[in-house]
Amino acid sequence: MRATLACVVLVAIALCAPIGAQNKKPPKTVSLSGCVVRSEKTPDQFTLNDANEGTYRLSGVKLRDYLGQRVQVAGAVVENKRLTVKGGLLPNPNVAAQAGAMDPARAAMASAGGAAGPGTVDEFPEFKVKSVRPADGSCPP
Repeated sequence: MRATLACVVLVAIALCAPIGAQNKKPPKTVSLSGCVVRSEKTPDQFTLNDANEGTYRLSGVKLRDYLGQRVQVAGAVVENKRLTVKGGLLPNPNVAAQAGAMDPARAAMASAGGAAGPGTVDEFPEFKVKSVRPADGSCPP
């Protein structure tokens, strides 16, 4: 009986071992081009706006020398599977604090907001840069 149980346990361990030993594929190298822009909230963070692919938060290589220039970067998008929770008082702390004591028309205008702002760097996917080189073209001021 003990030998059979030991045999079953060994077979189960042998079958489960490959599941834990699976290797992740390395991320695919991608090339993007766009303008390097400094984050308004975090001065040491930079973003790149690619006309075809969108905006990315850049990491991996020092990009301070390329600030305001059009560049071509090679690297990979970092897959972030962590849960991110963003909160706050909506539409803004001032309106939320008044909680109904405010004129409904003013509250509706505050909720609607104006033109979309630049957003925060945290809202963009991370792109880990392996290499960077200047590209042709200019960036808007």
